[in-house]
Amino acid sequence: MAGLGIERTSDQSVRRRWLIASLVTNLGLLGFFKYANFFASTAFDAAGALGVPVTWEALDIVLPVGISFYTFQSMSYTIDVYHGRMKAEHSWYRFAFYVAYFPQLVAGPIVRARHFIHQIHAPPKLTPQALEGGLQLIFKGLIKKLILADTLAIYVDHAFGNAGTIGGIEAWIGLYAFAFQIYFDFSGYSDVAIGCARLMGFRLPPNFRRPYAALSITEFWRRWHLSLSYWLRDYLYKPLGGSRMPTKFGVYRNLMITMLLGGLWHGAAWTFILWGGLHGVMLCVERAMGWGRLVRDYRNRPLARAGRAFLMFNIIAFTWLPFRADGWDNMVDLFFALGRTGSDQPLTGGLVLSLLIIIGGWVYMVISDMIPLRRYALRLPVPVNAAAYAVGILAMVVFTSRGATTFIYFAF
Repeated sequence: MAGLGIERTSDQSVRRRWLIASLVTNLGLLGFFKYANFFASTAFDAAGALGVPVTWEALDIVLPVGISFYTFQSMSYTIDVYHGRMKAEHSWYRFAFYVAYFPQLVAGPIVRARHFIHQIHAPPKLTPQALEGGLQLIFKGLIKKLILADTLAIYVDHAFGNAGTIGGIEAWIGLYAFAFQIYFDFSGYSDVAIGCARLMGFRLPPNFRRPYAALSITEFWRRWHLSLSYWLRDYLYKPLGGSRMPTKFGVYRNLMITMLLGGLWHGAAWTFILWGGLHGVMLCVERAMGWGRLVRDYRNRPLARAGRAFLMFNIIAFTWLPFRADGWDNMVDLFFALGRTGSDQPLTGGLVLSLLIIIGGWVYMVISDMIPLRRYALRLPVPVNAAAYAVGILAMVVFTSRGATTFIYFAF
């Protein structure tokens, strides 16, 4: 309705009212279902700290699956129509198909209307290339989730569940393991979603591009959760003024607002806000020091590039601490565990496998960022590829016998 209302009038004040009504409706629903208890709890806790006696009970609110994703999709549609980037969709069922397209409904990628609705108007075409590419993406996504992410989840749960007693080595391995668990888990779902869409004749945007090979925090956000990163850039950071501010303080303010709200988007908890704030501070420091511009100096220096990527991976892994922690106490316990010496963890098969996944995953990511390994893989003989698929399927059968965990981003 808002899109059609905006398109059918040239009166700027009326168009603005339609836009505001759409944004208020979308954000109001998201705010109620996802953040009502969080903000109420924060307000009442603050009142209690000031000596105001308050009693309340949390509302029994069921969070709709995927609400954060399709709310952003709906908002981007109205904003794009308002700015003339696309025409309003006159068919309600095509718009509903766009918002509720099931492969990416619950965990993204966040798809923009102007990149997807035109595909609905054209008859979907399933070419042999789309069929092959879609099946490969689904297979790769299942490998990431069922074998790699779920294997790491066992050690991550152990580390965070025993944060008060584990040694420093275990704590750091737990952080590294979660860094790759969330990558394999989330990018695995994205691969499956994009692959399923390809089998139906639709194309969804990529969501990851070897994030732990990034040489700066700025570059990390050009590789991690791309659909959210670009959404925040285009619909929040730039409207705030972006980098075109008269003072550096204005740019830093815009970065902090964007990243704090990006953290809050992930969940109704102060730990998510802290996670976003950490990234915001690092982006500001990089911009102030000019470190982001140094990235080009590493392009033709493989060893220096790998060293820089390893440094950034350690920093990024540390910032995952508040994201994964089950509250402040758990976060503080693991933070202090990072500084302990020694380890009581015996060298078990599960620990060795987790270390192999972490080391192998990072090395592969860095090397493939320098050398097009995929291009060489496509040139392998058919029997070799067939054997690789057979081994992958067998491994999935073996690893799924222990049970599978839900996707992490289903909670958002």
